[in-house]
Amino acid sequence: MANKMSTKPTKVAGKFAAKRGGEKPILLAGGNPQIAKADGDAPVQAYIAAMPGWKSAVGQRLDALIVHTVPGVTKAVKWNSPLYGIEGQGWFLGIHCLTKYVKVAFFRGASLTPVPPVASKDMNIRYFHIHEDDQFDEELVASWIRQAAGLPGWIP
Repeated sequence: MANKMSTKPTKVAGKFAAKRGGEKPILLAGGNPQIAKADGDAPVQAYIAAMPGWKSAVGQRLDALIVHTVPGVTKAVKWNSPLYGIEGQGWFLGIHCLTKYVKVAFFRGASLTPVPPVASKDMNIRYFHIHEDDQFDEELVASWIRQAAGLPGWIP
């Protein structure tokens, strides 16, 4: 299957605002921002900015950690979730807002050491949940990010 990741610039003007005249994005179930599907950093930053309350700071922290850990990482928003990947290799990580936490999905998480704590219906995917008052171990998360970026990614 062809890799659909792209590093080409995207049209930013108006694309990431809600369709109702530039208002803030609609928050879907659990406070997940509705951001138009697009490649690049701009839609990911729009998603992070629209994450409600404390979740936006978590999104900023995760994004910075991913960019620092994987120089040249490719970004996109698809299915109302930021995705991170390696060009030619696929997506290795996704972020999603839920009511009480931010879910970090490692698409090949079952191959990571140690394995992220939350199982999925898909035996390959593992999750890491960040709740409002959680102080997560950045070294451990960076290790997962580094390992995940070195594995074949998910290509929808």
